[in-house]
Amino acid sequence: MFFQLGWRNIWRNRRRTLVILTAVVIGVWSMIFLGALMRGIADQFVRNGIATLTGHIQVHHQGYRSDPAVQNSIEHPATVKAALTAVLPPDARWAPRVRVSAVASNARHSTGVTMVGIDPPREAAISFIGGAITEGRYLRDEDVYGILVGKALLKKFETHVGYKLVLMSQDTEGEIASRAFRIVGVYRAEMETTERQFVFVTMSAAQQMLKLHTGISEVAILLAVPGEARQVADTLRAELPADEYEVNTWQELLPMVTAIMKIYDWFIYLWFLVVFIAMGFGIVNTTLMAVFERIKEFGLLKALGMKPSWIVRGVLIESFCLLILGMAIGNVAGFVSVLALSGTGIDLSALAAGMEYWGMSRVIYPHILGTDVMMANLVVFILGLVVSLYPAVKAARFTPVEALAHT
Repeated sequence: MFFQLGWRNIWRNRRRTLVILTAVVIGVWSMIFLGALMRGIADQFVRNGIATLTGHIQVHHQGYRSDPAVQNSIEHPATVKAALTAVLPPDARWAPRVRVSAVASNARHSTGVTMVGIDPPREAAISFIGGAITEGRYLRDEDVYGILVGKALLKKFETHVGYKLVLMSQDTEGEIASRAFRIVGVYRAEMETTERQFVFVTMSAAQQMLKLHTGISEVAILLAVPGEARQVADTLRAELPADEYEVNTWQELLPMVTAIMKIYDWFIYLWFLVVFIAMGFGIVNTTLMAVFERIKEFGLLKALGMKPSWIVRGVLIESFCLLILGMAIGNVAGFVSVLALSGTGIDLSALAAGMEYWGMSRVIYPHILGTDVMMANLVVFILGLVVSLYPAVKAARFTPVEALAHT
């Protein structure tokens, strides 16, 4: 009976009901949609960081991260390979690399870059480079003098596929080593800074140039289940000598991304609270107006014997019906908005320079988390009923004499 009366009462003044319903719908929609956008940005931060030569776990020689010189390379990679074989899940993938700072130059330009020596088949399975070639072709094992460069670096050097590029770096003996490479392919990355920074050669070419023999700089690992990164890293640390090797997860390798994700968590919940405060004033105001319009009605009901608690219950049920209806429409609108952008994303190429300063991608794809949707709905529902208590109690406190004398 209370639900039937509540549903009928909210439609006694359709205009007022539609106004507050619109406020609830917009509030729920904005919580879900903007929360999904922020989650999408954070998700892109993580994806870009992991795909851009980080992986979920990395193994280095002790001291390499604080001083990434060629002298701090892993001299006996067979030890690391044996540990990986024993520890990693069957569906995990890994790739060795040689990574050093270098100077790239041609007849007209020169700039500092990071030279990355890769095992082409293995690297293609764990990082972005395998599917990023837009001109020319990908590296092959036999490409002793082949090199991959980014589109931005190619443009800066005013060169083309098939032209030569000279790399210079310090070898293991402290001498300056240089070698001319021929550009076999051009890659595109999410950020132009990546295209300007990294050049790729085969690992054998890098080892020969730097006199590393079989040495490598790092091993990157990509897991099928990202949540297992910490557990696998701990097991790998126990397997390798702690005085020779260090094992780090992506959270430790990308502290800025980890910090940004934590900030985004708090920002999303703060946004939920701000939206609700704005919406809560509308709920209280509208419900209070409805109560004052029906003071004589409440006084008559109390004179006929209705308990004050029943009046409170009736007003709360009216708010309940409004909130449930608004939440349902808002959720549908939020999911439809996210679904509409899930394929194309939001292209912010016009703001690419500013976005890359913060390490963001050119295109943002919304990403919905179930916990965010649940939190948004709980905030609206629970706090919506709480703020409705004031008008409900106000209605219940009128005496029949006061109510019937009200004009």
